[in-house]
Amino acid sequence: MKPIYAVLALALAGTCAPAARAQISIDEVNARQTPVRFSDPVKFDSVDTDYFSPAKYRAERAAIRKERNFLEFGGGLLGSLTSYNDSWRATSGGDNAMAVIANFNLHHTFTKERFFIETKFDLKFGYNRMDVETEDAAGNTLSNGVWFKNQDEFSVSTAPAYKLPRNWSLASNIKFRSQIANGYVSRTSQTPDARKSTFMAPGYLDVSLGFTWTSPKPKFPVKVNLSPIALSAVFVESGQVRRNTWDDKPGWDAYGLAGPNKTSKYEGGSSIQIDFDRTFFKGVLRYRTTLFSFYGWITSASQKNKYSGYRDYRQALDQWAALENPDPTLKPQLTIHPTVRWENKIDIKATKYLTTNFSFQLYYNRAQNTSVQTETLLSVGLTYTFKNK
Repeated sequence: MKPIYAVLALALAGTCAPAARAQISIDEVNARQTPVRFSDPVKFDSVDTDYFSPAKYRAERAAIRKERNFLEFGGGLLGSLTSYNDSWRATSGGDNAMAVIANFNLHHTFTKERFFIETKFDLKFGYNRMDVETEDAAGNTLSNGVWFKNQDEFSVSTAPAYKLPRNWSLASNIKFRSQIANGYVSRTSQTPDARKSTFMAPGYLDVSLGFTWTSPKPKFPVKVNLSPIALSAVFVESGQVRRNTWDDKPGWDAYGLAGPNKTSKYEGGSSIQIDFDRTFFKGVLRYRTTLFSFYGWITSASQKNKYSGYRDYRQALDQWAALENPDPTLKPQLTIHPTVRWENKIDIKATKYLTTNFSFQLYYNRAQNTSVQTETLLSVGLTYTFKNK
């Protein structure tokens, strides 16, 4: 063995001998636990791609309003003028005359799901001016121009309804109509003593509750309202009109009131109303008609001292009024008859603004007149109609 290897072996043996006899120990260490908090300095915000746009919101609201609301209004001005000079009148005759008629109508319908409400307003107002010959105290003949009305009526109605299956709806209808200016017995007697009508003298109020059937066919746009429960009222608020006399009847009797001190009359019963409105030939011709009838059977059933004949009623009423102290409970009463009001309007458009109008109205109210009343008007003039859809 080489000497270098012997030296290394001795050194290794000396090192390992003490290690075999040594003892190793590990001390217990109690480390203090401290909570650790982590913080994130970065702030996160949620970003929605569907952001709010004021322009988009306004457009959506406008689309909803247009879908829910139908608006139509129109008006017209019609007139005529006839004029002659003195030479013409002396040779051929003739009277200077002027006629002006204005009309306005509005129709609005609001719809939201099954509920809808329909509102209408109509106004007709016209005046005539015509020369009228009168005599003064000295017997001289005078010719003066006199204005008198030939058309004067306004009406407003509202009809809320709730749609039911099969084109039916639960509906109510409230309608009021009256006039604006004073009306007189004749064009030459325009004094308070000859006044026969004014605002709210008379005024008419009709209220009904029932069911409405609407035709689903666009070519037959008819509505039928059946109201088992209805109310009809007449108002004559002017004491002058109630006291005045025309056609051998005082004003209170002409409008069916119970006496000169009564300002209104109410009747309960049933009513029916039929409406039709359609345009033909791409809007060139339009026909509108409304038929309304009311029968006050509820009030008639409770009447006493009833007379079905008008002459018998008038004789009994005169005999009762001639008594020294007439008993109000024994006053004769006329049996209530159905009232009928039928309105027809035909519009023919020559151009966008030039229209020919024809209207026919039939009215029957036995409490006012035992005969049927009719009115016919044909006119040509400027008109304008707006529709939002």
